[in-house]
Amino acid sequence: MGLDTIVKNGLIVTESGVLPAGQSIGVSKGKISVIGYDLPEGPETKIIDAEGAYITPGGVDSHVHLSQRNAPTGDSWETGTRSAIAGGTTTVLAFTSQTKEMTTLFPVLEEYHGKARGQAYCDYGFHFIITKPNEKILKEELPRIAKEEGITSVKLYMTYELYKLSDHELLDTLLACRALGMTTMIHAENGDMIQFLVKGLERNGNTAPFFHAIAGPKIAEDEASYRAIRLAELVDAPILLVHVSADGAMKHIRDAQTKLLPVHAETCPHYLFLLSDKLANQEHDHFHGAKGVCSPPLRHNVEDLEALWRGIANGTFTVFSSDHAPTKYDHPQGKKAGIINGIPKFSKIPKGIPGIETRLSLLFSESEGCLPKNQARLSLARFVQLTSGNPARLYGLTQKGCILPGYDADLVIWHPQGKGGRVISQDNLHHDVDYTPFEGIHVRNWPRYTILRGEIVWNADQNGITGPKGVGNFIKRENGRLLVGKLGQLPEGMVEGERDFWLPKSDI
Repeated sequence: MGLDTIVKNGLIVTESGVLPAGQSIGVSKGKISVIGYDLPEGPETKIIDAEGAYITPGGVDSHVHLSQRNAPTGDSWETGTRSAIAGGTTTVLAFTSQTKEMTTLFPVLEEYHGKARGQAYCDYGFHFIITKPNEKILKEELPRIAKEEGITSVKLYMTYELYKLSDHELLDTLLACRALGMTTMIHAENGDMIQFLVKGLERNGNTAPFFHAIAGPKIAEDEASYRAIRLAELVDAPILLVHVSADGAMKHIRDAQTKLLPVHAETCPHYLFLLSDKLANQEHDHFHGAKGVCSPPLRHNVEDLEALWRGIANGTFTVFSSDHAPTKYDHPQGKKAGIINGIPKFSKIPKGIPGIETRLSLLFSESEGCLPKNQARLSLARFVQLTSGNPARLYGLTQKGCILPGYDADLVIWHPQGKGGRVISQDNLHHDVDYTPFEGIHVRNWPRYTILRGEIVWNADQNGITGPKGVGNFIKRENGRLLVGKLGQLPEGMVEGERDFWLPKSDI
């Protein structure tokens, strides 16, 4: 059979569950060739012994920010992807961003390729942030971006003055992406509400980091999420609402899914494990809470965490991503840019926190891979769906996210049960940021080996990266698949054929 590698003595986890024990994974030329019993070993076949541990697909983190222009102290492609594989992630999707003055997408795309090329420790792809959807971009450039460049997803903002689109611009872009089969991600917060609250807080002298959580209340996410869903429903377009942090937004998503609307949802580790008291932390200095500033902000109550955990378990959330958007803390261009003339100004603190390396372990620790069924928050199959299979399908990564013959041999081998637990510490992480918001949290397991296309690139026994910089490939993606709901439905009150009166003739 000519197998290059055999991974044996493990419990193979798929999206359907754990396969019967005793099966091995045979790898040839970076691909999974066969799964079965008693695979033939050749004289040069490399054997990887899982020692009874679970084997899951390599993680797909579909929401990371690397080498971003607006985060000069954040992770580069080298340090961010190094951190990814140390945490079991073998594919990342990051953002190249149009700014308002750009009338074309291709120069910034080539610039971003230049930042990533030859630097990545894992495979990668891009999303495009669209901030000025003129007719040339929507009609001429997006089709080329999708077909020629293999970038089949965009992200749109409903907040931040430098990024946000009007409802009309959102509709135009949703319609264009629907016609191309592209996945549309939406950051749903009501920017005007937030700016109104920021102004009032600053007027009253409430500018410490904690007030970032007051300036972005759940109602701002609730309203914008509902509006995004209704806009998408009007033009019959699928959407993904990113980094959902609150039960109100989750309820709108669940209601839409119940009506079979194609509304996908993402949440992140910080919304499952952290609360807004993180922003009030003055452990080391009065500004320490800036380490927890992200957007949407951390919520106030344990009940908010529990609501999102229910969404993890019951299928409301399609993907679980890190939203790794770090800036250094102790740096004048990092979080401390929020200190103006010695006074903390939460509105000036760069938003975002690191999490690319800790994402998988935090979730796996709460799964049946580490806890009895009656205590676990999710099954192993659900873990694989959220962290690998669903993001691969949603974003057109046709060779990723599954342990099946023909797929890339991207694997995570965990420690045998009862071993591999650790306390998350900045001292043990591989990013280029000077803190982790998850400092001190105990996880019950950590990836022992990360395998990228058949090669071990992380070995926890050596606490080291074993794969070379530059081994990561840029992946041209196909169109993603709908994982929730279906197209072709009419909003309540519309009659059959009503859209035909106003849709562009090419879309009818």
